[in-house]
Amino acid sequence: MMTNSPDTLSQWLTTESAIRANWTERKPLPRSAMATMTGLALFEAMLNGELPGAPIADTLDFLLVEATHGRAVFQGQPTPKVLNPLGGVHGGWYATLLDSCMACSVHTTLPAGRAYTTTEFSVHLVRAIPPDVQRVRAIGQVLHAGRQLATAEGKLVGPDGRLYAHGTTSCLVFDLPGEKTS
Repeated sequence: MMTNSPDTLSQWLTTESAIRANWTERKPLPRSAMATMTGLALFEAMLNGELPGAPIADTLDFLLVEATHGRAVFQGQPTPKVLNPLGGVHGGWYATLLDSCMACSVHTTLPAGRAYTTTEFSVHLVRAIPPDVQRVRAIGQVLHAGRQLATAEGKLVGPDGRLYAHGTTSCLVFDLPGEKTS
């Protein structure tokens, strides 16, 4: 379903501005936070500027804009530095945003002291992102969250609702070394 692109883009940019105003230095999460906070609480703290976001977000011009249990949304700006030799947005940029939203949707379901790693993901690019698209959103949603394995799906869309890519992931879920969960 197509939405009103100018209104949606305006809302997306407003959200982005508010989140960027809270940004702290980008670096990996402190181990103490991962050991004591649920995955969802970690993402809420990132959105509030209480914890740092991932450095890759600065490198590739995207940021976390939403996190709820089983869902994570990232917003990205396809700038000239992510173009391939033909002048199109590189497939690796699509894949990075999708990997982020899908894996982080899994992370939002984890209790304190648990972590994950992506074991496999698949991305299907269905159309090129045109040069006039200022932002896209990568929306990840958990399909299954088990004790050792979780799966999720994601889609990359423009402010008009147009689908640019979609994917799935499998993640291995484990206790943080040195941490025990019940």
